[in-house]
Amino acid sequence: MAGNLNGYKVAVLAVDGFEQAELVEPKRALAEAGATVHVISAKPGKIQGFKHVDKGDAVEVDTTFDKASVDDYDAVVLPGGVVNGDAIRVLPQAQAFVKAADVAKKPIAVICHGTWLPVSAGIIKGRTVTSWPSLQDDIRNAGGTWVDQEVVEDGNLISSRKPDDLPAFNKTLIAQLSKRKAA
Repeated sequence: MAGNLNGYKVAVLAVDGFEQAELVEPKRALAEAGATVHVISAKPGKIQGFKHVDKGDAVEVDTTFDKASVDDYDAVVLPGGVVNGDAIRVLPQAQAFVKAADVAKKPIAVICHGTWLPVSAGIIKGRTVTSWPSLQDDIRNAGGTWVDQEVVEDGNLISSRKPDDLPAFNKTLIAQLSKRKAA
């Protein structure tokens, strides 16, 4: 798989409180496959990760929402983390980024509480997704169908439930990007 995504750029949208593994592991897997990965956030500098409820590592932000354009990216990754998911979902620039990626049919890979952003961005209606189980009502209220599966692909939307699902999540995202490159 190494190198098959050379030339691809992937945006990871996150703010303070992201679940560390859900940002770091997809970023690593995509970079190993040859993609360039940028962390995009509301503010420059570093954002704080968590390992569930314990403070984790901080991650460097590459650019901010006000400077980033979805046109510059081939896919979007939305990590979870309760604090991150709750804070990012109300940011108009993050919502606009996700809406624009969906309109352009770019892969949007979301895990755990990261699903709150697509709910708030209005792109869940008529879609089948998974997430952390406590988001089921939000997904159903947004017009989506929630299922309890390791990874779900519904068109350009890829979703997973939790950090344990990261191997399948990463594999599915890289496979979808690889298919697009081959087409």
